[in-house]
Parts: sequence; C-alpha cells; structure tokens
Amino acid sequence: MKIPELLAPAGDMEKLKAAVLYGANAVYLAGDEFGMRAASKNFGSDGIREAVDFCHTNGVKAYITVNTMPRDFEIPRLEIFLQRLSEIHPDALIIADLGALALAKKHAPNIDIHISTQASIVNSEAAKMWYYLGAKRVILARELSLSEIVEIREKTPDDLELETFVHGAMCVSYSGRCLLSAALLGRDANRGRCAQPCRFSYALVEEKRPGRYYGIEQDTNGTYILNSEDLCMVDHIDELCEAEISSLKIEGRAKSDYYAASVTAAYRAALDAFREGTYGASDPFWSREVLRTSHRPFCTGFYYGEAGQNQTTSNYIREWEVVGRVIECADDGEAVVEMKNRFGTGECLELLTPRAPYQTFITGELRNEADELIAEAIHPCMLVKMKLPCKAVAGSYLRKENMKG
Repeated sequence: MKIPELLAPAGDMEKLKAAVLYGANAVYLAGDEFGMRAASKNFGSDGIREAVDFCHTNGVKAYITVNTMPRDFEIPRLEIFLQRLSEIHPDALIIADLGALALAKKHAPNIDIHISTQASIVNSEAAKMWYYLGAKRVILARELSLSEIVEIREKTPDDLELETFVHGAMCVSYSGRCLLSAALLGRDANRGRCAQPCRFSYALVEEKRPGRYYGIEQDTNGTYILNSEDLCMVDHIDELCEAEISSLKIEGRAKSDYYAASVTAAYRAALDAFREGTYGASDPFWSREVLRTSHRPFCTGFYYGEAGQNQTTSNYIREWEVVGRVIECADDGEAVVEMKNRFGTGECLELLTPRAPYQTFITGELRNEADELIAEAIHPCMLVKMKLPCKAVAGSYLRKENMKG
C-alpha cells in the first residue's frame, strides 16, 4: 500500500522551512495575487523562486496556488504570473477556474495541474472531466464522506491523484464559496480576503413578528450559529491510507511557523507509524501533539457524517504556548534560543525537535547575549543562552503549558 504524500501549508518562507524540516513531502504556497489566503505574507516572484529552489534542494515538492476566480481586468496580470511560474518550474499549479486552466496550459505547459477544492468536486464524473482536461490531481470538496471518497477512487483513472484536507480550519459555507465577508466587510472570500465573519456572535430576531423569535441564544452574548469546529483526522490515518488517497493536506497558510512545524510533525509521525506497522500504539505522540497548537474544538469534518458546529464560542483553545525557537545548539545541548514568550529558570518546558517526540525538562541557568545570568527571559526576540536536554537543530521549539488555557 502506498503511503500518501503529506502536504503542508507555507504562508511565508519561515513557515515553509518549518514544514520541510518537520517532515512534509510537499508544500503549497501563493504569490502576491491569485491565491486564496491573501492574509498570509505570501511570496513575490523572487520569493517563489527561492521557495521552490529550497524545496527541491531538500527533496520536497512545491505547489503554487492560483485558485481565486479572476475577473477580466486581472487576466493580463495572470498571464504574466503564469509565464514567470513557467520559468521557475514549481511541481504543480493549484487551479479552480476553467479560464485559468486554459491560460496555464498556454503559458505554463511544463507544470502539472491540480484542481482546487474551490471547484467543489463531489463526484467521479466531475473528477474525470478535470482529468480529461489535463489535470493530474483533483482536491476533493471537504463535504465528502470517506465512503464517497472511496467510491470516487474506484470510478476514476488510476493515474488521477486524489487529495483531501485532513487538518485545520473549516468553512461553514460550501467549499469556501461564501459572500458573507464581502457583504459585511467588503472583503471577498472568493478572492482570498475572507475576514471569517462566520466566527462573529449572532442572534436572530424577526422584529415585525413579536413573540416569534428563533430560539438560538446560548448565553447573554448571543450565539455562534455559523462557527465551524476544526478538522483533525490524525487518529484515522489507517482509514485514509486504505482509501488510497494520494495526498493528505493540512490547512493553515495564515497560521504560525510553529503551527506548520507541530502539525506536520504529528501527521508525519502518524504516517511513519502506519508504514512501520505501529500506528495502533497506545497514547501516541501524534494525538497529543495536535493539542499543543492553538485550535478550535476538533471534529472529523464530513468524513463520517455532518461536520461539527461550535455554537457557544469562537475562541481558540490555547493550552500551550511557544516560548522560544532554537537558533543554534552544540552537541552538549548548549543552545542559543530566540525568545517568543516569557519563561524563567526552574520552569517545566517541552522541547520539540524534527522527527522525534518532544522532551520535557526543567530550565537551568539562563544568560543574555552579554553572558550575564538572568532569572527570566521577558523581551520578545531576545536571545537567551541555555542548556537543553539534548542537541537540537535550529528550528526546534520550546513551549510550556499555558495555565490560563
């Protein structure tokens, strides 16, 4: 059985390097335009070239998102963008619009085409249609159940790759096709600028019919009737592999480099365990690791039924916080750490390194850049010298339990 590709988000170069370091087989990223995450830093033309080169040097594939629905006035810029991508040669373009597909085949014929989840592919006939138009891969709509995905796999050509989302934020609308952000805030979700107004607090009242209110209020602040829970399938890797899905996709280009590292590490460990026949182990690292990033309550999306809705709050669960990132470390564990949040001597921290479960330790002496003893690291981006429990590569993370939750 072939192990699926692990596809991680890369909202900027720092996040891309974290995803690669922590085990992604491929990353997806966007240019300054035409990607569905305009809130991310994203990449200019030179940045895309650097990103693709970095990925290829490390044996990782790079996919570029071109999955907004471009208007006519954008077409000349899109053509120029595709021509530049043709010269850079990423591994694939992620496309949703038929016109964009035609332009990609004209201006970047040397690059594979993946069809975005924005195309809302929910049946085998649609998947085959895109295949006949030249797509190498289709990214299935999030609204499909696992049994429907299996059926699509059985009815489509063997060389058509299927990709599905397995982790991250979900949209209350159908595959992201929502105008709520545009209507309320002038930020079009279908052009990558969603403000997530579905996370706002709402109360429904029909003012002309007193006494005929829709009873949706959960507390004095109203209710979050549109608020989706987060997707997490890390405890169902065996079923995803058995379904012969080609690529497992993590959502989160607008999230932090630590998120990219931690979630990628969790799914990498789960996939490796499945390959090695140890996935059924008790108390697995990956199930605990996904809880150590900021997230909403988890659900399994539409894989086994209806997706979860959290109607009481839109707040994130933040039980852990990152306090530092390793800049350099000697063989004996003597390290220079860039501080992210406050921590001091005598605290219980966890060290997360690539391809290994985290290690717990108590902090000893802390020194500043002038090699002076300090009791606590308090300034963001401050460099701290300290002893770690083992040698850690640059890009490892220190974190601690957030007592505030």
